[in-house]
Amino acid sequence: MIDDSPNPPNVTLEEIARAAGVSPSTVSRILNGTARVLPAKQKAVEQAIARFNYRPNVLARSLASGRTDTIGVLTQTVSSPFYAEWLRGIEDGLSETGFTALFVSSRWNVKDEMARLEQFIARRVDGMILLHAQLDEPSLNEYSRHAPLLVLGRSLRNSATLASLPLDNVQGARDATRHLIEQGHRRIAFIAGPPNHEDAIERLDGYRMALEEAGIGFDAELVEQGDYLETGGVAAMARLFARAPAFSAVFCANDQTAYGARLTIFHRGLRVPEDISLVGFDDLPTSSYMTPPLTTVRQPTYEIGRLAAQGIVQMIRKQPIALNPIPLTLVTRETTCRLAPPSRRKAARS
Repeated sequence: MIDDSPNPPNVTLEEIARAAGVSPSTVSRILNGTARVLPAKQKAVEQAIARFNYRPNVLARSLASGRTDTIGVLTQTVSSPFYAEWLRGIEDGLSETGFTALFVSSRWNVKDEMARLEQFIARRVDGMILLHAQLDEPSLNEYSRHAPLLVLGRSLRNSATLASLPLDNVQGARDATRHLIEQGHRRIAFIAGPPNHEDAIERLDGYRMALEEAGIGFDAELVEQGDYLETGGVAAMARLFARAPAFSAVFCANDQTAYGARLTIFHRGLRVPEDISLVGFDDLPTSSYMTPPLTTVRQPTYEIGRLAAQGIVQMIRKQPIALNPIPLTLVTRETTCRLAPPSRRKAARS
């Protein structure tokens, strides 16, 4: 009968090592995910651990080593389907390293962001991953003095304790806008993200850049403010219909905005893509199931999360890392098509 208590009486790491025929240091390294041993030794240790129902004393180990084997992960909002994929990638990436993730959110509030980082430091996390941090670079440098810090979605001057994994939002937005231009569209509306978000600013820059390159003048009347949420997409699309001159395509700064915009287009009695082509940004898992499936710019968020987990562990272990900008790719589905002659489509403004 297996004892369900945290550890059967008097069972120590040394006894596990004797039962497995290895040294205590080997057992310790297997437990914290740093061991490189033969499969037979690994199996012997795992069998001994199972036999004795051994569970390491994490608190005692952290006091002895000065490490907590935890990674603080700061997201902006845990409920976002976009961030959920990043968090899943981070969690899976840490699963075999011996580190555990501690997830918190700051809801795009700089003061909350600072408070969460202070909490991480107070809990003595071994490293921190920040998703779209709002803090300025000097502040990030200061926090990284307490624990290695990896920032996703930003471009920073990297050091031994502060590193960044930027995303090429400008190129992604250029590709999306170019796709619409290649389909014959010239009146292309844009629903922007929050103006204080670096990634939203970069996507607007990419949109303007593609228009310039095609010799199409930028028209501020075709740009409407969104907030990266479905409700914001509904409202922004309604404002575009009420104010803007006729347009045949809409590029949304993220997929959630595009979902809301699509609903307003439907309520107006217009068809996607026959009357209005629609493009998003992110390629959320649900975008391929939208009606019709959404053309969008794909961010490999899950893969980025795994890469971030690998990077922060390397930083903690003082190993060299190389983090290059992540390329984004346009995924063409069924919400875009060639611009039809006016006689075959309804006007986007009546």
